[in-house]
Amino acid sequence: MWKEILGRDSHEVNVEQISKAAQKRLTEIRLDDFQTLVSLRFTGKERLWGVKSQNILKIIWWDPNHDVYPSLLKHT
Repeated sequence: MWKEILGRDSHEVNVEQISKAAQKRLTEIRLDDFQTLVSLRFTGKERLWGVKSQNILKIIWWDPNHDVYPSLLKHT
């Protein structure tokens, strides 16, 4: 199932790669024990973030401006 969802545009990201503000927020909401998050791409900038727990994705953030894991590429 995850093979069908995750790929180039939707993928797992190591927590140490996300913004410091997002890392701080993970601590505040007591989800700082996860090492990776899942980023699901909706449009060029819009992302939905969550944590995987077996076959379930627990949604934690809507990221309309790609602020959690900023990209240097255009239109992402």
